[in-house]
Amino acid sequence: MKYLLLGEETERLKFRLLKPEDFTSWVALFKADNVAKYLDLNPKLSANELCKFWFDKAFHRYENDLGGMNVLIDKKTNSLVGQCGLLVQTIENVQRLEVGYSILPEFWNQGFASEAALKCKNFGFENNFSTSLMSMVHVNNVGSEKVALKNGMTFEKKIKNFNIFSIDKKNWKL
Repeated sequence: MKYLLLGEETERLKFRLLKPEDFTSWVALFKADNVAKYLDLNPKLSANELCKFWFDKAFHRYENDLGGMNVLIDKKTNSLVGQCGLLVQTIENVQRLEVGYSILPEFWNQGFASEAALKCKNFGFENNFSTSLMSMVHVNNVGSEKVALKNGMTFEKKIKNFNIFSIDKKNWKL
């Protein structure tokens, strides 16, 4: 289970693996406007179908050492607020390590994505998983773009409907 932040914490968040019983909480993400589009999923699928696809993909990643999204638990309320993690992605036929993040709509604009993404970036570099990290953000997803920039990443290039933001380890500062 390489790349997973098992047992890691930030000031407000605890990281853990996704569990099947998280489905009911997580399906709310796919009821929000444009989320399927931003995550490059089929917007014609129902919220439950999208969530099932997401879960299947997450468990596949876990089982095949492709990193994965960690569930984010608010330490104060013990609520599931989102997911964030290091994901092995193939971009233009090159394997890269991505800092990915998704937050449930009721917790947007509270800094959880930035806090979790910073932890993932630091974890990836501290453990020498890669000499660079990136985040792939849909061109219309302004909120996620702000998280990537706040995480010290800069615009690298556009690929189809996605902007790639990245940071090299040599430019990384704790």
